[in-house]
Amino acid sequence: MLVETREKLQAIQLISSECRKRGYDGIVFEAWSLWSAYGTLQNSKLRQKALNFVQELGSSLHNIVLPRQTRNMQLIFVIPPVSRQAQELRDFTAADMAYLKDAVDAYSLMTYDFSNSYNPGPTAPLSWMRTCIQSVISLIGGNDNPIADNVLKLGPVSNQARHQGSLGRKMDNNMSKILVGINFYGNDFVLPQGGGPILGHEYLSLLSSYKPKLSWDGFNDEHYFDYTVAQELHRVFYPSLKSLSLRLEEAKSCGAGVSIWEIGQGLEYFFDLL
Repeated sequence: MLVETREKLQAIQLISSECRKRGYDGIVFEAWSLWSAYGTLQNSKLRQKALNFVQELGSSLHNIVLPRQTRNMQLIFVIPPVSRQAQELRDFTAADMAYLKDAVDAYSLMTYDFSNSYNPGPTAPLSWMRTCIQSVISLIGGNDNPIADNVLKLGPVSNQARHQGSLGRKMDNNMSKILVGINFYGNDFVLPQGGGPILGHEYLSLLSSYKPKLSWDGFNDEHYFDYTVAQELHRVFYPSLKSLSLRLEEAKSCGAGVSIWEIGQGLEYFFDLL
């Protein structure tokens, strides 16, 4: 699809016409991780074609005026968290962001799925989320931005730093395009390996069935509980008002928005915080 012009245009037309037909506000486009898995991003020519696709898709959506609103359709592009090792070819870079600046209305940062069934643990450790946010700040500010450097060293962005001259205004404007990912789902892991995601109704069912004691993981800033069934030890990580409050405050402190994965998966009172 990326290589054949005809197929690329067909895909863009299909997405755009579906949005127009259904009256959508736009789309959330997630492809970067898949392109990485296919080796697309490691090939410079294919990487450029992938960026071109996103750029042309954004242009197509921006040309569609929503009948009930004064603005055009929007493109939200999902970007992965920073690599835990040194920067890799699959990472989303400052050059990528600069190339897509006019095509993408917002970036949804995947600050969740830190753990999995092969390596059970917290869903989105706060310190790791902060590292992911700081990596995006460094993309926006560049290596020569003293504000970005200050943030990378000290943690959440102070209001004074964020509004410090033209660099601060530039960072403010760009950070408003960053949506920090907040998970409304949790995980029911079997220790030492196994299990997987659970939704709100499944979480409530476990609470009702096993009457577990909730514990606070102060290192990762998440609530969890343990229970045993069929001689298997389970550990459940699920969002709470406290864990969500800390993550929303983290996003707010640097002027970012939030993207929720996924509306309807959580508990009703989560919306009280929003």
